[in-house]
Amino acid sequence: MIRVASVDSKKELGQFIDFPHDLYRDDQNYVPELFIAQRDMLTPGKHPFHEHSKVKLFLAYSDQRVVGRIAAILNTNHNAFTERKDGFFGFFDCIDDQKTADALIKQASDWLKEQGVETIIGPVNFSTNDPSGLLVEGFDRPPMAMMPYNAPYYETLLTHTGLHKKTDLLAYELEVSNSNDRSIKLLDTLQERLKRQGITIRKVNLKKFKEEAVKIKEVYNSAWDKNLGFVPMTDKEFDYLANDLKLVLDPNFCIVAEKDGKFVGFALGIPDINQVLIKIKRGRLLPTGLFKLLFQKKNITRLRVLTLGVLEGYRKMGIEACLYGTIIKNTYGTKITGGECSWMLEDNYLMNHAIEQINGKLYKRYRLYEKEL
Repeated sequence: MIRVASVDSKKELGQFIDFPHDLYRDDQNYVPELFIAQRDMLTPGKHPFHEHSKVKLFLAYSDQRVVGRIAAILNTNHNAFTERKDGFFGFFDCIDDQKTADALIKQASDWLKEQGVETIIGPVNFSTNDPSGLLVEGFDRPPMAMMPYNAPYYETLLTHTGLHKKTDLLAYELEVSNSNDRSIKLLDTLQERLKRQGITIRKVNLKKFKEEAVKIKEVYNSAWDKNLGFVPMTDKEFDYLANDLKLVLDPNFCIVAEKDGKFVGFALGIPDINQVLIKIKRGRLLPTGLFKLLFQKKNITRLRVLTLGVLEGYRKMGIEACLYGTIIKNTYGTKITGGECSWMLEDNYLMNHAIEQINGKLYKRYRLYEKEL
């Protein structure tokens, strides 16, 4: 008998956060999330998402043993922006048991239907600005920073609940030593051409981080459209993310395109902090996790380019190539040997082709599912 119940106490929230650690305790590719970060994200009053939207957490039990978890997410900003009645599920983890998966998806669906939702989409934690998608290809290596991970059997479980594919999100691997240096050779020429049009490519200025972050936010919220339910971040959400990223930010890999003091594009790469987190047991910083985090950051060898955007009206001018090329060039002489560009929509042929042109290889695939309620 599978019982699904809402998370209503600190103890249950702790069980919700810790369940994946137990589920994947023998999986060498599993990377634990930091407990304190997950707790704050899932706690109203701690994370700004809760100021405008609703999240309901559920645990599945077999007798008294936790066997699954799920979050039902009503993103009211998403629905207002897209003029839809969508609901999301996220933080889905489950033993290899169809009845448990069925019960979890049903519970999330029922709660969302009560909120007036017509379609359920996921996995998404909390929005497409956050880790999204179910890993369906590329289980041989750990995930990169801020990317999800799951066992291969999840695909079967979710499909059998009646969910079907909405779209795939792609991750490309790029080795610095194997990258096509055409983008580097063309970099100076492209930058000179852009300069003649008043556009300069430069690193973010950490001494003016607050001012720079405001300009980056304007590009981020304008460079993407309503495809896949993208919704602009609120000021508080962006500031929350920026404060987290600032802890690992290297200006060599945060590059902006600027015209007359206005940012018209930017690209952000972050060190793959998962190379450190994978060694921190159960995501606890104490007693030894904090020291691992502080002292091993300098030994990170991989980089994840997690976002690149150019404002409409400035695309196809060479800015995208300059942003990518500058990040690649700035890895020279560092410990960074390669990394990942993710995620890319499978039908974003322009960007996917651009990555393939510099010898990026598709190596992981994530899937979003949906179902009419």
